[in-house]
Amino acid sequence: MEYVEICHVTKKFGDDTVLCDIHITMKKGKVYGISGNNGSGKTVLMKCICGFLPVTTGKIRVGEKVIGTEIDFPESIGVIIETPGFLTNLTGMRNLEILAGLRGNISKNEIRSAIRKAGLDPDLKKSVAKYSLGMRQRLGIAQAIMEDPEFLILDEPFNGLDKHGVADIRDLILELKKQEKTILLASHNSEDIRILCDKVFEMDGGRIKEL
Repeated sequence: MEYVEICHVTKKFGDDTVLCDIHITMKKGKVYGISGNNGSGKTVLMKCICGFLPVTTGKIRVGEKVIGTEIDFPESIGVIIETPGFLTNLTGMRNLEILAGLRGNISKNEIRSAIRKAGLDPDLKKSVAKYSLGMRQRLGIAQAIMEDPEFLILDEPFNGLDKHGVADIRDLILELKKQEKTILLASHNSEDIRILCDKVFEMDGGRIKEL
């Protein structure tokens, strides 16, 4: 059975239709890419899958549960959508400790491991205010993976990364795929999509087609 099912989803804001009859499915151990210009509907679709926005019609199932009716948010999900927001006066490690404390099911060692996997030093004493854009992006990726989620939604995860950083995060995504994670990735870079994705969808004007 598919791990994620987006079943004939339409999303409207007033009279404006942002998503129109989206129907796709996703399996475990696969990376799915979404390409499309700004305003095409990619980020709105991702927010609907996460439960951040309710759908107008249709349904979204993640695992065994329908989002918005049986459960508010997917049970095992890691997310980067838009620029990750952190408490800038604290270190990266302290930020993730606070976020982990909200759920109470992850140890300091697991947080440290996630930070290292994203290419940062968990013992760095620098506050997030002094991080480069690429470092903030790496911290956002660490936050997304720290609870070992089954499903990852990564909206432009390579933003702000240099060539070395892009290579690191590509390798991390491929390693997560080997662990049978389901990964949905949006990127403006066609090379990222080509290298990483098993199946690619293009969004245009709220409609989706498989490439």
